[in-house]
Amino acid sequence: MTLVYNPQPCDVLIPREYQKEIFLKAQQRNVIAVLDTGSGKTLISALLIKWIAAQKHTQKKVTVFLVPKVPLVEQQSIFIAQHTSLRVAQVHSEVSASVTDRTRWSDLFSQADVLVMTGQIFLNVLTHSHWSMNKVSLLVLDECHHARKNHPYTTVMAIYQACPEADRPKIFGMTACPTWTSTPQTSLADLEKKLNAQIVTVQENLDEFARHSSKPTEIIREFPPPPRSYYEYPIPPIWTRFDYTQIPEAIDIPWQQLNTRYFFTLENLGIFPAELFLYCDLQMRISELSHPRDLNEMESLRKRYLSTDSVGENDAPLSRHIPELHDLCEVLAEYQPFFEHVSDGQDESIPWAFRLSWCSPKVQTLVEILLESYTPNFHGIVFVERRHIARVLTSIISRVPILRGIINCAECVGHGGDEKGIGGGMPTEKQRKVVNDFRDGKINLLIATPVAEEGLDFPACDITVRFDSMQGMVGYVQSRGRARRATSTFVVMIQQNNTSQLDNYRSLSENEPHIRSLYQSGTPAFHSRPVGGQTVDDDADSGDYVFPTDLAKRERFVVPDTNAILTYNTAIGLLGHLCSLIPRDAFTPAQKPRYSGAFVSTVRLPSMLPLPPEHLVYEGPRKHSTKEAKRAVAFKAVKALHALKIFDDHLLPVHAKAEPDVYEDPSQQDDVMDVPEILDVAVFCPWTLGSNLWSHPVSVDGKRIAGVITGTPLPPTELVWDGIALAVGEAELVDLGTEEEYRKRRLLQDYTDLGLWWRVSARPRLTPLSCFLAPLTPDSCQPDFPAMEQLLKDPYFKLDQTGVEEREYDHILVMNSMQYGRPFLLHKIRLDLTPLSKPSTGDREAGFQTYLEYFKWVIRRRKSRPPEIPTDGPLVEVVPMLRQTSRIYDLLPRDTSVDVEMASGSDLRPFILPLVSTSAFRMPEEMFSLFGLLPRLLHRIQDVWRARCARIGLGLPPILDDRLIEATTLPAAAAGFNNQRLETLGDSVLKLCTSVHLYNKFLHYHEGQLDNLRQRFISNRTLMIRGKAIGLEHYMNIEGPNAKTWPTVVATDSPTLQDLDCSDRTVKRRIPRRSLQDCMEAIIGAGYLSGGILMALQVGTALGLNFGGPLPWNLRYVPRPDANPAPGLYSELQDALGYEFQHVELLQEALTHPSFCSGGKSYQRLEFLGDAVVDTVVMKYLFKKFPHANSGQLSSLRAGAVCGPALAFVAVNVLKLHGFLLADHSGLTAAVERYIPVLQATSSRDIVLHSWAHDPPKVISDILESLIAAVLIDSGYNLHKTMCILETAMQCILEVLSPDLPPEPVSAFYLWAAKSGCKRIHLRKSCSRSEFKRNDTIYVVVHDITIVGPVTASSLPVARAFASEHARMVLQDADSETALTRVCDCKEQQVHASNTEPIRPDDVDDTTEIGFAAAAHMEVEKFRNPLEDRTSGEDPEPEAENIADA
Repeated sequence: MTLVYNPQPCDVLIPREYQKEIFLKAQQRNVIAVLDTGSGKTLISALLIKWIAAQKHTQKKVTVFLVPKVPLVEQQSIFIAQHTSLRVAQVHSEVSASVTDRTRWSDLFSQADVLVMTGQIFLNVLTHSHWSMNKVSLLVLDECHHARKNHPYTTVMAIYQACPEADRPKIFGMTACPTWTSTPQTSLADLEKKLNAQIVTVQENLDEFARHSSKPTEIIREFPPPPRSYYEYPIPPIWTRFDYTQIPEAIDIPWQQLNTRYFFTLENLGIFPAELFLYCDLQMRISELSHPRDLNEMESLRKRYLSTDSVGENDAPLSRHIPELHDLCEVLAEYQPFFEHVSDGQDESIPWAFRLSWCSPKVQTLVEILLESYTPNFHGIVFVERRHIARVLTSIISRVPILRGIINCAECVGHGGDEKGIGGGMPTEKQRKVVNDFRDGKINLLIATPVAEEGLDFPACDITVRFDSMQGMVGYVQSRGRARRATSTFVVMIQQNNTSQLDNYRSLSENEPHIRSLYQSGTPAFHSRPVGGQTVDDDADSGDYVFPTDLAKRERFVVPDTNAILTYNTAIGLLGHLCSLIPRDAFTPAQKPRYSGAFVSTVRLPSMLPLPPEHLVYEGPRKHSTKEAKRAVAFKAVKALHALKIFDDHLLPVHAKAEPDVYEDPSQQDDVMDVPEILDVAVFCPWTLGSNLWSHPVSVDGKRIAGVITGTPLPPTELVWDGIALAVGEAELVDLGTEEEYRKRRLLQDYTDLGLWWRVSARPRLTPLSCFLAPLTPDSCQPDFPAMEQLLKDPYFKLDQTGVEEREYDHILVMNSMQYGRPFLLHKIRLDLTPLSKPSTGDREAGFQTYLEYFKWVIRRRKSRPPEIPTDGPLVEVVPMLRQTSRIYDLLPRDTSVDVEMASGSDLRPFILPLVSTSAFRMPEEMFSLFGLLPRLLHRIQDVWRARCARIGLGLPPILDDRLIEATTLPAAAAGFNNQRLETLGDSVLKLCTSVHLYNKFLHYHEGQLDNLRQRFISNRTLMIRGKAIGLEHYMNIEGPNAKTWPTVVATDSPTLQDLDCSDRTVKRRIPRRSLQDCMEAIIGAGYLSGGILMALQVGTALGLNFGGPLPWNLRYVPRPDANPAPGLYSELQDALGYEFQHVELLQEALTHPSFCSGGKSYQRLEFLGDAVVDTVVMKYLFKKFPHANSGQLSSLRAGAVCGPALAFVAVNVLKLHGFLLADHSGLTAAVERYIPVLQATSSRDIVLHSWAHDPPKVISDILESLIAAVLIDSGYNLHKTMCILETAMQCILEVLSPDLPPEPVSAFYLWAAKSGCKRIHLRKSCSRSEFKRNDTIYVVVHDITIVGPVTASSLPVARAFASEHARMVLQDADSETALTRVCDCKEQQVHASNTEPIRPDDVDDTTEIGFAAAAHMEVEKFRNPLEDRTSGEDPEPEAENIADA
């Protein structure tokens, strides 16, 4: 990401007169301001930036402020932001957007007015056409003297020179020393030419300038030469204890480099510093080679937090991991007490007390200088040339007893690239901390490399020491500038009798005034010097000199469509970047281009780039120098790779961003920023009121009962509920006539309304009904209008004791005036009871002396009009007939383990009511029973109709209706089923189909490129765009489970479903945006279950996904040439696998690690494909084996089976693949061999339950995945055969899986915490080592008590997992002092819980108590079974007769 600074303005700095002088010159022309360190050059640039921003012609342009080093980015951006009102962004490699993210770069340039960045970043921006030079109004180059050789400044200015003059920005350069040499004329002229600017300095305000640019006192401090030997040193040197020539070359330790650095350190610092350097460097390199923390970490954590015995020794020595280093490790172990615990006391009687005599006279002289210069407010810098010298010297100074308590020092070195050992670079955060501590006085002495010479804003130092000799004029001026007070001292250390060092210093010191006079005079001679080509200066000696003839022949390639720029200076970096993206593990060396040849250079690209051999080697033209020949061949290679589309038109390696023509459908490149989180959509709905009505006969258990009538022809539908079989037949047009149409429509409306009021919902309906249920005539599907009219005229009749026969009991719907609005079934007429009878015990009327008292109480409570109740009249016993509002039906077989049918709060005990106030409903039983099923039936009809519309509208193959309904039903519908299970399966199938397509289409892409393309193609963003493009939202099922309201749609008519214009039949709904991608994946899953992988390909093609078309894979991809069976060497593997390879090269490729392949192929591309195959096989197995497992459970089980530990378990214990692995790395071999016993001693159940607690080398699981991919390809893409083979191999893992298995520890802890009811749990993160800024430690805190912690691991997720698991074990232990029952009182405080504000999902953060509770709630929802949404659909009404209320 890019960090944009807007700090609060600080005190206004008023420019001095000499600063105004330079500012006025900069307004008039391009200038290079040469001013001493600390004289305020940055303030002049801020004035110029504000002035440029105010000019009209610079609108919509930006100012770019370039610096040579990363630490300067933050420093200069803050200064500019504080002294201007502009938007300032800082951009460097650690905070900038990825070089491939064009959108982020575009946003950055549009949102900022000033961008402060390193020269390399801006060069990348220009190279890849994220921005262009003509969109820059002002280009500031800080420390512009770096514009030489192949520094990014040089290439940036070459691009500047290529721009038309009218499009060029203004240039403002800043430096304290514009030349590197003591012969300045030519170099000054070249700097002016490169920057197209004139060197200027103060000319009119020299007195003021002199007052504010004081110079220190310069002294030379000589020291004696180093002794030939150090007789007082008490132990033999490390070099004499082992023979490094006996260590294999495969062990990546640069012995010659170490030897050179050792003797350099010995010469400069002495015997103890040299030995300290060698010891520390070897320890760091062996530690990196062995990865001891990675190898032992999981074992140690398991032993500590899971209380399980581990295989192997936890603290095995480093030599155990790499046997070839055994002798060296033993030697270093002997020296450990001396170097890591050596006493620094002053008592020299102690044998191992540190002695300054073990150091060189040069170090002893430095100690004397520091003691002489020390004051209470002391600040000093010692400049050295090499990083390892800085680190060792810092350690030595810290050990000197006489300096303890007065000197607090630290090293400050550069980032150092990828160099390992003690000479490696310093992380940016650590460098920033050291600089800030020095500014704040926490550190008073820096041992620094040239990184601290320039730019960084340090306080003026009391002393600056040049410990090593100076390399040029810039180093001399810049380092001296750090001691810029008149009372400061600049010390140059020179060895006695070293005339060359002394002459070099005197040359620099004496030539500086002459150089200054050249540009201070205002008309120096070099301004008029003709510069027709590159001049011969120090570049010629350095090897970076370019002969004029070569310079004239240099090419410059500009991509026509994008204006991306390729030059000789950028080509080498582009090739290196391409190779750096090749995926590799810790045991594979970094892939780099290999250059050979002198004046004709040849570049060989790594064989891990999946290119034909002829495109891996390029030969360049003849040049006059080796470096120019290397640049030329790199330029040629990048151009060729661009033509092959390995580089895109922005000269970016094709990986994270795909070219437009990669997409089969350009609409996938649309943006989703305009799509809101919640969509208002028009969902297709069949219930319409049109000019025509269609009747659909409904049969119950084979008997035609009635007809569903609406304005849309509906498809035949079936439904089974509670053993009742419902069937809807073919549509028939209703004959409404012309004269009686209104009356007939009114009859349909009133009849259906009456039935709904009795059996579904007593709520009033504010709109006309859009579908009706009506009786049919005996001989047709036409509504029986006379029967409806007769019922509506006289719907009720009074009951009497003689008018009802016993066979009619429980078949008559009645209502009592005392309970008006509540339907009952007549159970019997009770002639044995009168109102004066006493209720029986257990009856709802029990508690009253007589039924009459109960009746009076009910009348008073309901405030109803009291009926005449004769004391001797008979009573009736009725059973409540609860209204059926539920629309839920069984799409899938019901899970009998979930009790979902009991309506809460329903009391189904009979009522005793007066006969005199009871009326019966004349509607036949079969009709009012069908009304009770109507909500479910209509829901089923609507789902089937909508699925058929989706199949036609989206062009889908014949997916089964039930599967398509499930795929388009959202969780919010609470229908008892939803698309989440199918979405989980479809996710795997989507990944597989996309992987096969990409694997075969992009034969020249390596695994990293393929994986990035796959992630883009299957991302939620892509699925959302496609779903929106095809209008998927119109077919989604979102309606809730209760039908208390009824939709009404007015639409035109269509005769058939195929010709139906659904756009006129819609209802407004609100759906979450993420439903689009979920439904896309669910439909793919539905297609796969309906017709296998062939139908899945057809579905993906219809949905516009990158599946490569609907053609089967075995027909689409050309079969391999003649069979080449595997030799007997692989017979044991083939027997275990149950498959014989027909092409041995596939098997060999699947077993080859990248460290082994030399010109051949490794398993990486196959592993990319096999990962998708394994995922699909496991998910299909889980989906079918556990039909009632929800999406969360399926995902959790998949994670337990498709993970490195589980696959490694199968690879080792079932297929013995570790014995066939082809690898050429001793560290990898040792790591594999060490973990084999662990896997062999672990059960399949334990590996599944505790997969998160194992970390076998990734190569073991990788070769299993690549082997499965090889089987798929070798079998002619026979997915069924491949699935059978893999299922058999993984049976030991698959048979362990069950929905009852606990999820991974963090989820399990969330679920347990939610169930326990404790609301005061949270996790606390911290950093175990102060030098790192990365959290790696977890504490679990319950009610402000630390239950577990600190748990530290190499990654925070690992620490979180072990901490969560151990916390759950501790809190569940009733005998523990920190058991939850002892520390938690949340249940006692529940009264306060209602005051807590609701948590939004975006606010979930388990490092707070509220956030942890919210995370736990979300995890419960994730694992909740959708069947729990089901209710019986009965609409219980308030129990007015509840005796507890009486």
